[in-house]
Amino acid sequence: MAPKKLTPSEAQAISHTAVLNGTKYRYLLGAPQGPPKGTIFLVHGWPDLAFGWRYQIPLLTSLGLRVVVPDMTGYGETDAPKVPPHDVGLYSFKKASDDLAALAKQLGCGRIILGGHDWGGMVVYRFAQWYPELVTHVFSVCTPYVAPSPKYFSSEDLANGPVPQFGYQVQLASGEVVEAAVQTRDDIEQFLNGVYGGKVPEGKVFMTPNKGVDLSLLGKVERSRLVEDEEMKYVVDQYSRNGIHGPLNWYRTRKVNFEDELKLQKGKLEHPVLFIIANKDNILTKELSAGMERSVPNMIRREVTAGHWALWQASQDVNDHIKEWLETVVFGGKSSL
Repeated sequence: MAPKKLTPSEAQAISHTAVLNGTKYRYLLGAPQGPPKGTIFLVHGWPDLAFGWRYQIPLLTSLGLRVVVPDMTGYGETDAPKVPPHDVGLYSFKKASDDLAALAKQLGCGRIILGGHDWGGMVVYRFAQWYPELVTHVFSVCTPYVAPSPKYFSSEDLANGPVPQFGYQVQLASGEVVEAAVQTRDDIEQFLNGVYGGKVPEGKVFMTPNKGVDLSLLGKVERSRLVEDEEMKYVVDQYSRNGIHGPLNWYRTRKVNFEDELKLQKGKLEHPVLFIIANKDNILTKELSAGMERSVPNMIRREVTAGHWALWQASQDVNDHIKEWLETVVFGGKSSL
């Protein structure tokens, strides 16, 4: 049985805005019934929204946490600066970390817990490294920790070498091929359904890790079984505000992220971490997290049977792991953080 989840109307009812370092953000703010034990920030990835955490927000508020869930830059009702003329650094992990730290300050947070999925997993890892005193604990679903590298590797380097399943990133980052094909509301709905695993005719696959999306299949994709009709309408409405240019910019920041991270002093992440791997994720595979404990010594590893959209596909199992970790590691018998 799936856990309680937030509906689109409930998400809008807890929606707020803030200007953070010049960028206007929309975020969801879930409040517990009593005094909060602490505050947790949840960070989504691609192609998702704050609403992607709909199965987790009710759980976390029921456990006494204040829950802050932003639409990241380029998504939903948050600003989506065009690149160019704007700098792609507006979509970097460092800028995201700076902005979320500013939001924590605006909300009067002393210290916070972080949770991330997909690109959001990389954001929360780096946030904890840029602002170690602000963060108490970190969890990531699907996304393994990658230490800052002293050498630059492009997406092409990775796809043609050790990580061939990153080939899709080369396609998504390259020029306007995908953007030109995904323009209308119907295009966006088809595109999202395809990425969320919607079926296409003749056993074909809309998106493969090594090659990316097959744009010839737009118009032939069935609705994903992971998303209900009302939810898909809401998500498509949000994406239709600014299109997919902003979200795709996250795939164009590898060089700026590398340059930023040369300034980080530590390769290890010392915070207590929960890493939930999805054993059917064909991009963020088990092999990518092999030996992760060497860089994240204070880590607990858990596994769910799901693909990349584990937050929805295995929502109960994901929630059970998060709840266990919060109660035993994060709270540890304390009434508040």
